Amino acid sequence: MITLRIAFRNIFRQKRRTILTVLTMVVGFTLAAVSIGWSDGTYSYIINMFTRNRIGHVQIHREGYLDEPSLYKTIDDYESVADAFENVEGVETWSPRVESAGLASVGEKSSGIQIMGIDPEREAKATSFDKKIISGNSLSAEPSYEAVIGKGLAEILEADVGSEIVIISQGADGSIANDLYNIVGIVDSGDDISDRSSCYLHIQDAQSFLVLEGRIHEIVLILSDLAEVNRVTGTLRKALRGRGLEVTPWQEVARSFYQAMRADQQGMWIMLFVVVLIVAVGVLNTVLMSVLERTREYGLLKAIGTRPNQLFRLVLYESFIIAAVSVVVGSALGTFANHLLSIYGISLSEPFTYGGMEFQEMRSKVTAQSLYIPGITVVLSAVLVSVFPAAKAARTASARAMRIH
Repeated sequence: MITLRIAFRNIFRQKRRTILTVLTMVVGFTLAAVSIGWSDGTYSYIINMFTRNRIGHVQIHREGYLDEPSLYKTIDDYESVADAFENVEGVETWSPRVESAGLASVGEKSSGIQIMGIDPEREAKATSFDKKIISGNSLSAEPSYEAVIGKGLAEILEADVGSEIVIISQGADGSIANDLYNIVGIVDSGDDISDRSSCYLHIQDAQSFLVLEGRIHEIVLILSDLAEVNRVTGTLRKALRGRGLEVTPWQEVARSFYQAMRADQQGMWIMLFVVVLIVAVGVLNTVLMSVLERTREYGLLKAIGTRPNQLFRLVLYESFIIAAVSVVVGSALGTFANHLLSIYGISLSEPFTYGGMEFQEMRSKVTAQSLYIPGITVVLSAVLVSVFPAAKAARTASARAMRIH
């Protein structure tokens, strides 16, 4: 205990040097905290937009559908499947979908399309489909031979609200499916690639068109919290075991997007390396200078019976106290900065596209790891670089040291 008290007094003997060292470490800590908070906030925002806008947090399909989508791999009684998860804690809402490819024509213009049969009311709750309509209206609650098309497809087909669209595809019974629909709305999903081919029909219209008779291809689940994905996925897999269905979290549905995101997040470790370097250089300079200036003092301490391991601990304690003060101050500044950036964010002069989604602003986030990762990094790097000066102090020769003026 007395060694710790002496160490605490020693760090104030050179106030200017100590303050400069603390400032260096605080700046490094704050930069790391903001970098991690920025990364967490940006990706949380991107993931939330990506999942709630398109793919959901969890999807349910017939086994093998995701690997090899097929018109015939359907969920036959999806209402009974819904009974298995409607009361599962964490499930906010869900929406059934029918999917198939086809050919669409408006006048003399034709294009390949992705047919998406949706329940308008459920899709509005799940992915806010009705809010993405930029022209016209969403689909009626009842099947009415209406279609909503992506803005890119509307440009390709030179179609507008009120135009008639002819859709041709293959029915599940092997027949050629073809029918005429009235375009009632144009949608902007935020994904330009998807909007060049998307054609939305009422789910019952799509089932009738594709001769699916109440069958669907996909159930999309929206959860109340992104952190609940793994737990809910595990619960649903147990509940639906033996029914020939696959329960897939968004990380597997959008595997390429998730892998790209994880790879990009590795850039955080570059910032931590910079922090370690800043802290190490600052602390090494301070502690080494302190040890060299106090060589005579260490010799005197050894002459009166201080053991080498006590001197070793004394130097490490001094570094630890400086690091601890820096972590406290840095935590306050880092939390404040991340909080401000989480509220106001930064608007981008040019929006960027990630995973097919367009983003116009970036926000930070106050998280535990934005504090404990820099904190552990600062303390460990400070203590580790102090080992050499501490060992030098412990090896001080009393007789030689006391002759130094």
